Amino acid sequence: MSETFVAVQKNGDGDIVKFKTSTGKVLAYEEAILAVNQGEVLGANVFKGKDGDMYIRGNADGDPTNNLDQLPTFS
Repeated sequence: MSETFVAVQKNGDGDIVKFKTSTGKVLAYEEAILAVNQGEVLGANVFKGKDGDMYIRGNADGDPTNNLDQLPTFS
């Protein structure tokens, strides 16, 4: 079953460190990368940054309100 990201947890610098999925699973960043790559989470993709690290971003749809950075936070 495919899920979507519905909330995020950020560190003190404002970087996303965890994701909550539509079924309530909480994934650390590395786990979320695997889930997106395996097609378990829809609406996001993984890309390699200029620094060589892998990052997750929401699929571009022209709507900035559903960007991952705009999702509600959880603790």
